Amino acid sequence: MALSNSYRLRCSIPGHEMDVRGLASVALPDGAFVSVSRDRTGRVWVPNSSPDKGFTEMHCMSGHSNFVSCVCVIAPSEIHPRGLVVTGGNDNNICVFTMDQPQPLYTLKGHKNTVCTLSSGKFGTLLSGSWDTTAKVWLNEKCMMTLQGHSGAVWAVTILPEQGLMLSGSADKTIKLWKAGRCETTYTGHEDCVRGLAVISNTEFISCSNDASIRRWLVKGECVQVYYSHTNYIYSIAVFPNNEDFVSTGEDRSLRIWRKGECSQTIRLPAQSVWCCCILPNGDIVVGASDGMIRVFTESEDRVASPEDLQAFEDDLSKATIDPKTGDLGDIKLEELPGREHLNEPGNRDGQTRLIKDGQKVEAYQWSISDGRWVKIGDVVGGSNQQTSKTVMYEGKEYDYVFTIDVNEGGPSMKLPYNVSDDPWLTAHNFLQKNDLSPMFLDQVANFIIENTKGHVLGTAQPEGVVDPFTGSGRYIPGSGTTTGGPAGAADPFTGGGAYCAAALRQIPTNIYYPKTDCVTFEQANTTQIIAKLKELNSGATQVHKLSEEILDSLERLLVTVCGLKSLEQPATIQQINLLWKASHWPEDIVFPVLDIMRLAVRHPQVNESLCGEAEGIQFCNHLLSLMKPQGRPANQLLALRTLCNCFSGQHGRALLMAQREMVLSRAADLASVCNKNIHIALATLVLNYAGCLHGQPDLEAKAQCLSVASTALESVQDMEAVFRLLVALGTTMASDQTAQDLARSLGVNSQISKYSSISDPPKVGECCQLVLKELQ
Repeated sequence: MALSNSYRLRCSIPGHEMDVRGLASVALPDGAFVSVSRDRTGRVWVPNSSPDKGFTEMHCMSGHSNFVSCVCVIAPSEIHPRGLVVTGGNDNNICVFTMDQPQPLYTLKGHKNTVCTLSSGKFGTLLSGSWDTTAKVWLNEKCMMTLQGHSGAVWAVTILPEQGLMLSGSADKTIKLWKAGRCETTYTGHEDCVRGLAVISNTEFISCSNDASIRRWLVKGECVQVYYSHTNYIYSIAVFPNNEDFVSTGEDRSLRIWRKGECSQTIRLPAQSVWCCCILPNGDIVVGASDGMIRVFTESEDRVASPEDLQAFEDDLSKATIDPKTGDLGDIKLEELPGREHLNEPGNRDGQTRLIKDGQKVEAYQWSISDGRWVKIGDVVGGSNQQTSKTVMYEGKEYDYVFTIDVNEGGPSMKLPYNVSDDPWLTAHNFLQKNDLSPMFLDQVANFIIENTKGHVLGTAQPEGVVDPFTGSGRYIPGSGTTTGGPAGAADPFTGGGAYCAAALRQIPTNIYYPKTDCVTFEQANTTQIIAKLKELNSGATQVHKLSEEILDSLERLLVTVCGLKSLEQPATIQQINLLWKASHWPEDIVFPVLDIMRLAVRHPQVNESLCGEAEGIQFCNHLLSLMKPQGRPANQLLALRTLCNCFSGQHGRALLMAQREMVLSRAADLASVCNKNIHIALATLVLNYAGCLHGQPDLEAKAQCLSVASTALESVQDMEAVFRLLVALGTTMASDQTAQDLARSLGVNSQISKYSSISDPPKVGECCQLVLKELQ
């Protein structure tokens, strides 16, 4: 029988398409709350009267151009009797919404990086914290002051009841107390990033950290208690109305309830990252997690979910997979595990974890005091006890694994067969197509396969030829060309050349990936198809835009020259370069073959000097940036990015782009949100080339921008080549620079990229990621 003071599931709300990153209780309607997500939306949820005791979406808000990271609520006022909802995002902006309009009432601009925390106070005061290492105080749509003093990202802020006192917690491991814009006290004690703050009273507050601890502080400066129970990063904390007890959530898949200074209950969730929590006026707890779900827990018997929903939640939990390397299981040796009979012995505390062997499987259980039994919380994968030698028959064929996938609650299960020699991404793609499922699940299914076969993914050779599914292999594709490279398995990690052998790498502990100081360029070209497409488009152009035969001739001769197809060809002439520049201003719907010629031409020393030199350089750069606007044409965006990358091959191009770095990287970063893998690869290459130029330089501001753009791009890109180049950019930026490494830690780069450390296809992604993580230790 459940204890009366234990929390159990009230309902699960599949409210968002991506991670739920922030939650806040709202004053009106009664019992409602607001959630925000990486899907760029905020949503207001109100309790409904249905038998499932759930919530209904009342209002959806959108206004950010990137992920929404945090939320708070400004209390009702005469002007806004229902209060205001405030959201912060990865677009560096703060959006303020009324409760009945989907678009922002107004937007606050001023931060130079992601806004990751918000808090509201009396009289409509708003406090924000950002990756730009500052906190800002806002009132009446204006920034009243900027709080400067932290050396790392400001992950947490809160306003104390006493007027004028504010707290900020940072990746520099400190908490600061501010009064009238001045730092009055600095609190030290945490050993890693401070991620959350909550007020107990006028004289006390609590903090949580990546060091897996919670600390209780007196405002006057003393740490009076340290709480331990979590086994991984703690992301959020919230205080009950009694101003004594509290709840916390973190990277160990758990919600923990603290009463009288002790962890009285641990609730595991079927999601790795439990990002946020809030407490409703009736004492119910709302949590948001990396699976896009919102879950509400209650201690009221009247609001507990139905037995069917409780069982469904437990079933979801039991199907979760746990990697022992995350540390969530504590210091337990897998090889010394007992059998199922060990579950006959009761646990001695709520949340106690026990691993048992069941045949060839390893299962994790957690003791529930409220239920008086061991509850399965998942299967342990990747351990030494996992057997992979047995095959499973499915539809008349033998497979190393046949996974059962439950997509819809109550719906039929689906089988996913897999061999360790298969490509997990291709297998996931085929599975989704076969079962008519949304492509948005591709990453989720592929990562599920990788996690459940960790250590056993062999990968496959690349197919001999790839035909573009939309244009056909014989059609002109901007930026494409014949790729020549070494034999399979011996390709350079960037170019496909014969300098890199994955098989040999595993036996060599040295770092072959970074720092990478020579630029990466886009060399491939099919000159015949480029010229054919240029002439085809010219024939259909309006008279005012039609190029003369002389200009077409000149562009063709320039293309042949810069591609080096005729060794005795004359150098590029000023006339050819001028005509190229003129042709690059063709209408945007037909200019892409000219941009392709420009991409190849800027590698030539004379063209690089002429276009990128002091006289024309800024005009040239601005023209390329104009083609990269987010609402522009993907082909132009791609080729403009590739042209910028190729500019680094000459000294004039490097000098121009370093001088225009802030503007170029800012515009390029906007293209991370475009769903195009080739654009993502070009963006990653641009960041990598900047990182290479900055290596060994003391320009911390420039390195900070590289880290920020790479970090933001990694939130969007899915193509493994783009991920790899961004990882190399991170490694190159941080290599031999302690300050840059500290800055990367403050941005949370390690937790952001850790998921790539297990990628084995291609192996360079996992290997490079592990090296970067080592830099961040």
